Amino acid sequence: MFSRTVTDYWLPDAVAGAAAAAGEYRVLTDGSLPGDFPLMILETSDGGRVLTLTSAQARRLGLAGVSAVGDSALRSAMAAAGAVLHGADYLFYLPAEDQAAVRAAPVPAQTRPLTAADAEAFSQFAALAPAQDMDEAYVELDHWLVMGTFADGRLVAAASMYPWRGTKFADLGVITLPDYRGRGLARRTVRAISARALAAGYEPQYRCQLGNTPSAALARSAGFVQFGTWDVIASGD
Repeated sequence: MFSRTVTDYWLPDAVAGAAAAAGEYRVLTDGSLPGDFPLMILETSDGGRVLTLTSAQARRLGLAGVSAVGDSALRSAMAAAGAVLHGADYLFYLPAEDQAAVRAAPVPAQTRPLTAADAEAFSQFAALAPAQDMDEAYVELDHWLVMGTFADGRLVAAASMYPWRGTKFADLGVITLPDYRGRGLARRTVRAISARALAAGYEPQYRCQLGNTPSAALARSAGFVQFGTWDVIASGD
């Protein structure tokens, strides 16, 4: 269902073919993890579990040389070390078999790329959008890809993407003004920006917190499928 870009990143050869007992995480030590993500927990939708961490974190948690660890043992080790998780995100991706259709779909004239020339329209949009949405969705006019949908002479939905942490994933954020929700505008904008990312050789990645039910529903309505959930050690831990 998912492209090799997705599976090769999240399920490398070191864990893809390795079996683990029910409730256990496969443990992968990876020295290339960024400094602010020294530990990552992935739980795939089909029940797979992977713990990826730096060698320093493995030593800190008493997991150096360990190939698998149970959930209870992992939580106990983290608690003993004072390691706190940030809070899991859903990970959504477009199925590989649907990506050609997304790229080929026509885009309505009201939805188009945004550039620096749209600074005033975007500023007005940001002023009307809920502050929490602007903070959580992280939609910015200077991102790598930016698309907007207009109605009634103004910008009412916007989505932006940026290459995620040196990968071929294009991380997505989207916001719709409250008065324009429920009209399918966010879905249209997400599909349009995803098509551009795919055309540029990137894999659209939709993330949202587990408690953000409306955002998860939007991902699914735009054709994304849940790959799993992902959590990291809280920033600064």
